[in-house]
Amino acid sequence: MVATRIGSQRPPIMGTTHAVSSGHYLASAAAYRILEQGGNATDAGVAGGIAINVLLPDMTSFGGVAPIMIYDSSSDDVSTISGLGRWPRAASADYFNGRGGDIPIGVERVVVPAAAGAWLTALEEHGTMSFEQVVTPSLELARDGFPMHFTGAKSLEELTEQFDMWPSTGKIFAPGGRSIQFQEKFVQADLAHTFERMIEVEQKAAGRGREGAIAAAREYFYTGEIGKEIADFVQAEGGFLTAQDMADFEVGHESPEIGTLNEYEVYTCGPWCQGPMLAQAVQTLSADDLVSMGHNTPDYIHLLVEALNLAFADRDAFFGDPDFVDVPMKGLLSREYAADRRARIDATRAFGTMPPAGDPWRFEGREAPAGYAYEPPVPVVAGTEPDTSYVCVVDRWGNAFSATPSDSLGGVPVVPGLGFTPSGRGSQNWLDSKHPSSLEPWKRPRLTPNPAMAFKDGKLLMPFGTPGGDAQPQTMLQLFLNVAVFGMDVQSAIEAPRFQSLNFPNSFWPHSYPAGTLRLEGSIGDEVGGVLEGRGHKIEWLQPHDAMTGAACAITMDHDQGTLAAGADMRRESYAIGR
Repeated sequence: MVATRIGSQRPPIMGTTHAVSSGHYLASAAAYRILEQGGNATDAGVAGGIAINVLLPDMTSFGGVAPIMIYDSSSDDVSTISGLGRWPRAASADYFNGRGGDIPIGVERVVVPAAAGAWLTALEEHGTMSFEQVVTPSLELARDGFPMHFTGAKSLEELTEQFDMWPSTGKIFAPGGRSIQFQEKFVQADLAHTFERMIEVEQKAAGRGREGAIAAAREYFYTGEIGKEIADFVQAEGGFLTAQDMADFEVGHESPEIGTLNEYEVYTCGPWCQGPMLAQAVQTLSADDLVSMGHNTPDYIHLLVEALNLAFADRDAFFGDPDFVDVPMKGLLSREYAADRRARIDATRAFGTMPPAGDPWRFEGREAPAGYAYEPPVPVVAGTEPDTSYVCVVDRWGNAFSATPSDSLGGVPVVPGLGFTPSGRGSQNWLDSKHPSSLEPWKRPRLTPNPAMAFKDGKLLMPFGTPGGDAQPQTMLQLFLNVAVFGMDVQSAIEAPRFQSLNFPNSFWPHSYPAGTLRLEGSIGDEVGGVLEGRGHKIEWLQPHDAMTGAACAITMDHDQGTLAAGADMRRESYAIGR
């Protein structure tokens, strides 16, 4: 297939050796630096991911979340690391329901910080370098400072009111009561010192070997002084997290979920995040002639939106921490179930509200388990929260790394002396015990961040992902189809106009649900919007290349030519580097 150009504003970054794409140009530079020093995809991905924690503290945190997907070319195997924390054992839905039925901002929503554990576990198990080597670019950025970028400055200004609430946050991000401004040099001395402390622990444990020394640094974060400092602060502020919760935590290792479309396979993380709904949507569309419909025509957009709405309905009804919830993944990802769901789409009329969930149980030869009592939501309009970035890497050996770090400054204060916020991801739970992602002690929230990889004819085609909350699987589906079906080069596929359904409960508390709403980027055009409105979609217009639709990054591999092409979204500060 000859790649299609659509007049993108940037060229794809081409190479034959290695490539990286991430949510910030300096994070891409950090990862590329490690690749040039001989590191593999995981070494570079961890370096880039931690750099994102430094560069995008308004969107991510070293104490936040970091789901990771890794492809090992030598074993031809894809593995995932959940990088998602658990609720403290002392937390309960009854507590919040007894105080007005709200999950308020502040430390009460804190779950165990997982990003640090995910980065270090990935490095220990799949990398070749030390923690000191891969964290050095981030240490330099935190210690010596960097010019604040436009998106970050805008986000920090919007969070000023919260900075006034929490002195530990305001001290760093709004010194003197004024948030860090665009182009202003921004230093994070406390975060730099945290990295230095962990490096020192690793150095002292050098006799344990590379893996053992990295494990020592991770232990220091969870069972040592850092873990105690996090827990003591959360406890002092009225939260639930204890030193025992920190000490007992380990990141999860789960097999990926897979959706197919002709010769393509899309790998996602498990139902502890929203990833499998991307695989579902791909399979729902597997029998359609999308090329004949035409790219971003009313028929095409309507079909994709309705397929996504069906997947969102199943996400709401079935997805949750599989350690606590019986998730019918085999049924949800069966070809027969995909065909059953596809038959429910009316080509001339939108669902209007979130469609009913399906019955995946019967495609597993069983009935819903005893006690399953999910109830469809009632539409409600409320606010949402910002979050997330992304990084992907392909190295000279054909290994790949895909990660979606997250947890913004909004909602949780910085731990004094450490320079980062603990994970406030408890905001992605429900207080209704009937919901599969209801709050329970030691249970993981259902996460929005969901890195992915695509394969063609059994060979790695593309690691890809994006920030954007509930926009993530929607943007990722459009990006994947732009490449796999319409033959666009990776940069054109990223820049192509996007659409975004809101016809489901938002993942963030208080779970806004503006039924029937469909957002279109302005470049899609009034005529297309008018047709979709006539089919029952409630159209909201975004500006062309609107950051609300995410900031996708991806790297494609041409195995015949032995070349790489990396793309990065102009909707935010994303950049790609390769050679």
